Amino acid sequence: MSEDNVVLCDDASESKGVPRPMGEAARLGHLVLLRHGQTKWSDSGQYTGRTDLPLGREGRQQAVQSGKRLREAFPGGFDASCIFVSPLLRARQTAQLAGFGEFQVLDDLAEWDYGRAEGHTEQEIGAALGRPWNVWRHGAEAVPADMGVDWVERLETGEQIPVRHTSGERLEDVAARTRRAVSKVAPMVLAGSDVLLVAHAHVLRVLATQWLGVDPCAGSLFRIDTAHYAVLGYYKSEPVVERWNA
Repeated sequence: MSEDNVVLCDDASESKGVPRPMGEAARLGHLVLLRHGQTKWSDSGQYTGRTDLPLGREGRQQAVQSGKRLREAFPGGFDASCIFVSPLLRARQTAQLAGFGEFQVLDDLAEWDYGRAEGHTEQEIGAALGRPWNVWRHGAEAVPADMGVDWVERLETGEQIPVRHTSGERLEDVAARTRRAVSKVAPMVLAGSDVLLVAHAHVLRVLATQWLGVDPCAGSLFRIDTAHYAVLGYYKSEPVVERWNA
C-alpha cells in the first residue's frame, strides 16, 4: 500500500452522521452537559437509573454553585428554548436550583435503565456473581435474577421512594436515544446557540461519545462528578470535547 493510501484515523464521526459545519460558520455554539447534584445513592455508590430520588441537602447546594459556575463560563446565558432536562426529579431540581427554571423535558436524557442493578453497588453485584462486574463491560443483563426484587427506599425526610426493577437497557439502547438527542440539538449549536442539557452521569458520558462519533464503550473513560459540567463543540469542523468535569 502506498503512503497516499494509508488512513491514520477513520472519520468515525462523519460516518455516523454527526452534524458538522458546512463551509465557513460565523459563530458556532456549544453543547453544555450538566450532571445533577448529589443524591442519597450517588453518595453511597448505588446504581441510580429510573428510581426517582430527590437531591439531598448537599446536592441542592451543589446545584446552586453549578449555576454560578455556568453563568461565569457563559455570561450570555442560555435561551429557554435551548435548555433540555431529563424527566427525572433530581435533574429537574438541579436545573431549577442552578437558575434555569424554564426548560424543556427531553425523555431521551433519562438515565440508563440499569434493570436488576438498580439500587445495588458494583461491589454487591460482583460479590453475588463471584467475579468483578462493570455495567460498561457486562451490562445489566448479567446481574443475578434474585437481585431484581422491588423495595421501598426510605429517606431521612420520611419520604418513601419505590425501587422497581425492569429488564433494563443495553448500552446500545442508551446510545441510540442519545443519538436522537444529539440530532435534536446539533442544529441549534451549528446555528450559533449555546445549548444546555441537564441529566445524569452515564447517559451524558454515552451522549458525549455519540457527539464525537466513537464507540459508546468509550464513555467509560469519561468521569463527570455530581453538579459538574462538560462542554462539547467543534474545532475546524470536527466535533470535540472543549472542557470536561468543570
